[in-house]
Amino acid sequence: MKKAYELACEAKPTARQIEWQQTEFYALISYGMPVFTGKQYGDGFTPPTVFWPEEMNTDLWCETAVKAGMNGIVFTCKHYDGFCLWPTAFTDYSIKNSNWLDGDGDLVKMVAESCKKYGLKFGVYIAPWDRHEKSYGSGKEYDDYFCNLLTELLSNYGDIFCVWLDGVCGADERKVQKYDWGRYYKLIRELQPNAVISFRGPDVRWCGNEKGVTRQQEWSSVPAYLGVNEDGERAGTPPKKQSQLMSLDIGSRKAIKKDTEFIWYPCEVSVPLHDSWFFDENEKYSAKTKDKLLKLYYRTVGNNSCLMLGLAPNKRGEFDDVDNQILSAFGYDLKVMFGYNLLTECVDITASSELSPLYSAENCKTKELSKCWRPAENDKKPEIIVTLNEDDIFDKIVLSENIINGQHVEEFEIFYLTEKGKWKKLYEGNLIGYKHICCVEATKTQKLKFVFNEYRTYLEISHISIN
Repeated sequence: MKKAYELACEAKPTARQIEWQQTEFYALISYGMPVFTGKQYGDGFTPPTVFWPEEMNTDLWCETAVKAGMNGIVFTCKHYDGFCLWPTAFTDYSIKNSNWLDGDGDLVKMVAESCKKYGLKFGVYIAPWDRHEKSYGSGKEYDDYFCNLLTELLSNYGDIFCVWLDGVCGADERKVQKYDWGRYYKLIRELQPNAVISFRGPDVRWCGNEKGVTRQQEWSSVPAYLGVNEDGERAGTPPKKQSQLMSLDIGSRKAIKKDTEFIWYPCEVSVPLHDSWFFDENEKYSAKTKDKLLKLYYRTVGNNSCLMLGLAPNKRGEFDDVDNQILSAFGYDLKVMFGYNLLTECVDITASSELSPLYSAENCKTKELSKCWRPAENDKKPEIIVTLNEDDIFDKIVLSENIINGQHVEEFEIFYLTEKGKWKKLYEGNLIGYKHICCVEATKTQKLKFVFNEYRTYLEISHISIN
C-alpha cells in the first residue's frame, strides 16, 4: 500500500493550471458603481445614470500593469450590486442605461482590447450574489439569468485566462440563493476550456485572507477535501474538525499522513493595494509602499503561489499619481533584481548523477518546465554544483520544480565556496513547487552547491536563477 506522501505526488496540474501558475502576478481591477457611491458594497438601487467616468482610458490601466511587472488583469464585470459593466441583453441594470458614452459604452470590451494590445492576459470577476435582480433567491430562474450573463462574458471578449467566481452569498438578505456551482462550472468549461475557475472553483485555492498572510509551506498537492469537484461539491471527505480546513499546515508528511485522496489545488493570494478594493477618497494615501509590495511578492510568487493585487481607479477612471509611482517603482525593482541570471553564462554545471542524458543538469539553465534535471534513482542525496565565470555578487536565488510531474521537494540546502576553499551554508528551505525565491545576504563567490535532502519518490528541478 502506498504511503500518503506517495499518493500526494500523483496529483498533477492540468494545462490550464500550469498556464495560470506561469502568470504569477496580475491585477484585480475593481471598478463599478461603488466608486461613485462611496460604498464598498452597493445595494442595487443606485440609478445607472450615476455611473459616469470622465477620463476613462483602459490603455493607461494596462500600461500601469505592465510597468508593475504584471502579466494579466482580472476585471470586476459585475459586483454584488448587480450592475453590469457591459451592455447585457438580460437586465436594464447595466452600462447601457448610463450616460457614459450616451449608453453605447462597453467597459468589459475596452479592458479586454487593451489587455490584448499590451500583451496582458484577460480574466473576468463576476459575483453570483445580486442585490438588484428580482429573481435572486428563486433557484433555477436566477441560475438561468446568471448563466446568461456568464455566456455573454465568455463568448464575446476573446480568450479568458481566469474566471473569478466570488462565493459570497447574501446571508443577511431576505432572499438567499443556493448557487448551482456545477452548472456554472460546466458552462465555463464549454465556453472557455483554458480558463481556470478561481476562488470558488476546482482549479485555484484561495489562501484564506486578504492580508497576504500565507503559510510557511503553500503546497499545491493537497488533500482532496480542501477543494471542490466539477459538480461543485467537496472533492473528498472533510475532517471531523472543520477548523482543519484553515490549518497552518496542509501539505507536510505529518499533516497528510491519514489522507488517501489528493488533488492539485494551487494557491492564489488576493490583496488590495489600498485598505479597500474599490476606490475610496478617504483611503487614497493608504497604498502599500514599494517595500511592502516586495515583501508580499516574496511570500506569494516566491512561495509557490500567484499574487492578484487589487487596483482601484478613481471616479475619472484613472489611477491616482501615488499609485502609478509606487507600481512603476516596484516593477522597475523587479526588473533590476531578476532581469539577469548569472547561471546563463556559467562555466560549468554538474550533478552528482543524472537519470539519463535527457535529464542533464544543463537543463536548469532553461525556463522550460519540461526540460529538467533528474538524478539517478539510487542517488539518495543528489546535488548540483554551479561554477560561474568568475567571482560574482548576488542576493537572490530562484528554484523551480518541473510541476508537470507534480510536487516533490521537501528540504534543500544551498552552500557557497569561500575564499578559503570551504563550503559554507547560505540557505536552507523546504518546499519549492513552481517557484521558490531564496533571499540571502549579498554573497560573492564563484561556486554554489545545491543539496536536496528530502523529496517525495523522485526529484525534478527545471530551473535555477542566480540574481
